[in-house]
Amino acid sequence: MIFKDRIEAGNLLAAKLESYKTENAIIMAIPRGGVPIGYQVAEKLHLPLEVVLSKKIGHPLHKEFAIGAVTLKHKVLSDAASVVPSEYIEAETKKIRTLLTKRYQEYYGKKKPLQLKDKVLIVVDDGIATGNTILSTIEMLYDEKPKQIIVAIPVSSQNALQKLKNTPFIDDVICLKAPVNFRAVGQFYKNFDQVDDTEVKALLNKETVA
Repeated sequence: MIFKDRIEAGNLLAAKLESYKTENAIIMAIPRGGVPIGYQVAEKLHLPLEVVLSKKIGHPLHKEFAIGAVTLKHKVLSDAASVVPSEYIEAETKKIRTLLTKRYQEYYGKKKPLQLKDKVLIVVDDGIATGNTILSTIEMLYDEKPKQIIVAIPVSSQNALQKLKNTPFIDDVICLKAPVNFRAVGQFYKNFDQVDDTEVKALLNKETVA
């Protein structure tokens, strides 16, 4: 299965999430690529849309390799962080929080994010390669004491999907495709243009709840 674009993937994902259509549910989109998909799901299911403002801490020698993740309130580190100097981690955390604060102001303005306690959180992204970053994000969402955490993605590597299914913080995983020949998320989309902050802001400011 090759998705035409994120809009088509979001619509297909929404059809699989009908059973989670409850007034207690919130769509939590991971920026930036997860936001167009999250918007489609939120619109189809008539649910509120929020963004998960988090960013991975990259390994000092290999920035794409996540050793943890940071939100404005929380930080989680993987086992790989144990061999990384604490000074580096603290400096990266400070830098990331400055970036997230700026992004929060751009996305939300004066609007306050929704309370997540006792809610059903449906975490949406456009695809998962390793799973490391989203797992760190999920752990931080779990600290908010939601009722349930559901992860919904159009495509994932088999290895990442197994990681998600094995974590105690996730109640259910909805994945449309987990191919054997997974190389990158973008290979499963005909149109995989980069999503910018302007598009994210526009989607967040659209009304998605009927």
